[in-house]
Amino acid sequence: MGAQRIKGLSLKGVVAHFLKKSFSRRKSGDIAQKNTETSLIEKFLYPKFGPGQLWEHVADLVRGAGGDIHFGIQIDKIRVEGDRVVSVEGVNQAGERAAFAGAYFFSTMPVRDLIRAISATAPEKVPAEVTEVSEGLMYRDFITVGLLASRLAVTEKDGSPLKDNWIYIQEPDVVVGRLQIFNNWSPWLVAGQDKVWIGLEYFCNETDPLWKLSDDEMARFAIAELQKSAFSRQRMSKTPMSSAFPNLSAYFGSYDRFDVIRSYLDRFENLFLVGRNGMHKYNNQDHSMLTAMTAVENIVNGVTAKDNIWAINTEMEYHEKKAAQ
Repeated sequence: MGAQRIKGLSLKGVVAHFLKKSFSRRKSGDIAQKNTETSLIEKFLYPKFGPGQLWEHVADLVRGAGGDIHFGIQIDKIRVEGDRVVSVEGVNQAGERAAFAGAYFFSTMPVRDLIRAISATAPEKVPAEVTEVSEGLMYRDFITVGLLASRLAVTEKDGSPLKDNWIYIQEPDVVVGRLQIFNNWSPWLVAGQDKVWIGLEYFCNETDPLWKLSDDEMARFAIAELQKSAFSRQRMSKTPMSSAFPNLSAYFGSYDRFDVIRSYLDRFENLFLVGRNGMHKYNNQDHSMLTAMTAVENIVNGVTAKDNIWAINTEMEYHEKKAAQ
């Protein structure tokens, strides 16, 4: 993860960026930063009400074009015939099964779950080596606890509110890994501008005691951790949010043999793996969207090879170094 954030960054690059920024005549509203290292980007486009606003708009476009969107269905069976996927099947929250046939399929589900779903309907179709590598893939789970503060004790040097979007926590006596300040992503994410909406992020495993805490217990735990840290003088209000996001891909376990899985899944000409979990690849959001866009272009142009999808963002050196770390 760290290699993704600081790839290409060097002390020389930081100094050059500072000098260029100091003497540049670029207009203050200009966000064209294609030649700027990712870690040094200072401005970017962001939806007014957060990333979800973008996907809500996409959903409206899909429905407006006559499409259907089904939520709350856990896909556990994928039926294949020859080199094509013919349908997917899953269970909704009421325990009812539903099946969907299609001409093309995009998968953003964890690769391990994808292989299991194919094996559930056609175990003879999945080579033993593919199953072995798939079951060896490792994932991390993720919890966000939202806290609404009257103020933050920590400020910028001039006394103004912190300008960071997120802050990585290095203190050894707390479990929290990162803190977000949602106000700094977009002021419209917080109803009252006299409040600070922060998110404490925990990286854990589903088997950890932390994962099993109730929302109230998790909120109290987060407040206690915040009181230990440099942000300890906040006046906290009630804690209305605790959200969990499981299955973040990790480059450990059997990942050094992932090509075995890719070679197998690429055979299905109408199946396209996209996004972070779908490709078990730590892409940024823009790269994840680009994989889906490229998959659609392949379909439109009759391209069944997946090489151009897998090639997106492959300049990241940490992919090649993963086995040695």
